[in-house]
Amino acid sequence: MSLLIRNLQCVIPLRRAPLRKNLEIARKCLKVERFDVGVICTSDTKIRRLNRLYRRQDKATDVLSFPFHENLCPGLLPEPPFPDEYNLGDLYLGVEFIYQQCQETKEDFNNVLTVSYSA
Repeated sequence: MSLLIRNLQCVIPLRRAPLRKNLEIARKCLKVERFDVGVICTSDTKIRRLNRLYRRQDKATDVLSFPFHENLCPGLLPEPPFPDEYNLGDLYLGVEFIYQQCQETKEDFNNVLTVSYSA
């Protein structure tokens, strides 16, 4: 199925081709390549707003997930009855937040960005 990547921030330069390649590898390792998933790369301002709205935490963060299916059990994939329900949902990556963490820990930004998706 499909992997949708949207870069809605313009603060941190983002290399989409390596990100897509790494995300496809992560999807294969997690055995979720038959599901649609959206990955939205966003700014601290936007992810902070989402975090405040949905988690009541007024701060930026690295990842927010919005699952398509309800009542999921950890470690189990949904078994949708219809093909158009093969969707895991959307993941918002706080690109600025992740970049700042990488600067502090001296880690490779592109690798950590992919690991954030898998977490």
